[in-house]
Amino acid sequence: MTQTPPRAAIILAAGQGTRMKSPLPKVLHPVGGRAMLDHAIDAAEALGCERVVVVVGEHSPEVRAHVVNRLGEAAIAVQDPPLGTGHAVRAAEQALAGFEGDVVVTYGDVPLLKAADIAPVFGASGVTVIGFEARDPGAYGRLILEGDILTAITEAKEASPEVLAVTACNSGVMAAPAALLFSLLAQVRNDNAKGEYYLTDVVELARKAGHPTRAVFADEDAVMGVNAQAELAQAEALFQKVQRETFLAAGVTMSAPDTVHFAWDTQVGGGTVIEPYVVFGPGAVIEGGARIRSFSHIEGARVAAGAEVGPYARLRPGADLGRGAKVGNFVEVKNVLMAEGAKANHLAYLGDGSVGAGANIGAGTIFCNYDGFNKAQTEVGAGAFVGSNSSLVAPVTVGAGALVASGSVITEDVPADALAFGRARQTNKPQAAADFREKAKAKKEAAKAAKLK
Repeated sequence: MTQTPPRAAIILAAGQGTRMKSPLPKVLHPVGGRAMLDHAIDAAEALGCERVVVVVGEHSPEVRAHVVNRLGEAAIAVQDPPLGTGHAVRAAEQALAGFEGDVVVTYGDVPLLKAADIAPVFGASGVTVIGFEARDPGAYGRLILEGDILTAITEAKEASPEVLAVTACNSGVMAAPAALLFSLLAQVRNDNAKGEYYLTDVVELARKAGHPTRAVFADEDAVMGVNAQAELAQAEALFQKVQRETFLAAGVTMSAPDTVHFAWDTQVGGGTVIEPYVVFGPGAVIEGGARIRSFSHIEGARVAAGAEVGPYARLRPGADLGRGAKVGNFVEVKNVLMAEGAKANHLAYLGDGSVGAGANIGAGTIFCNYDGFNKAQTEVGAGAFVGSNSSLVAPVTVGAGALVASGSVITEDVPADALAFGRARQTNKPQAAADFREKAKAKKEAAKAAKLK
């Protein structure tokens, strides 16, 4: 059997991204709730690349820190100053010293490019680029082809009318054996108007040296680069379109799919119903058969089969709803396990703790989980009933089957099956309201008269 050469990826992320007009570095802008750069790293890892090097600029320490946090310091290569794409790839040469295998060059601002789109570049002995058929070729470099053999890449500003009519365009993604790639890059010159070293020059140099050059093709949307906020919004729209189509095909019911927004890692089982205007942040797992009602926001949470969320509910990280659990209107849940059949139907905040099976949390209830310094747990047992407008001051436990009277402030544990009152005794003073109104009216009239004098 022929052994597949090892793979490495060089991800170019040193651009300044000035057209984004944002303090956040371009490649850290999210698509589907995940930084564009992470999408590129994900694709490289899915390809089985044993080495991933990200080329960063000195102007963006945030990008460097992001890469180090995910991949470690060894994944960093610095391009300083920026002198073109060829120069950027050469900046990664030292980080790949000793690597013997194929290298693919990708970009940190191309968030929709997946491993399946890139995989065809591998397996050739020469240079391979990814092309695409452009709806509007415009300023893209044109691929001059004889079959799948790439004979040249011609920049639009240097192209003849005949070449400008070509719709096969260059995505910028390129692969070659490491030794060949860096030997060709060493020959690239910067005798052009910008004084930069262009990666595309590698194709002509490879052909002159007798190395095979070819092109493989991906969908235009997959290779879309993001350079401005409008393009970021377009990439997000394309990402969401694919997500919606995927979930609809898997049996998820959405009456208005264009109003539902998914994250890059959202999981939704078939048979789930998602009503209009729902947003999923990263880390949401929805089991089949759940119902997510309108205007809900779910992030870092799990919803079991048969559970119902919303409308107007928020599940924050750590929320875990068991089968048949219900979180209703204007209820926020954070880091709370709600067991089977547990309910919080209205206007509640549940933070840090658990709610047992079949327990009911009344409207206006608050888990007072934070004392200004530390978080503490609130535990509500199975079958317990917490009356409306109650405050449970953590750490505190309400035992199984216990009742908490409405309007209570609970600061001590409530035993199982006990009834807890945590409020002042009501006192009625006959005629006091009428007396108050008379006094207030007289005071107001006196003040008005004094003003007229």
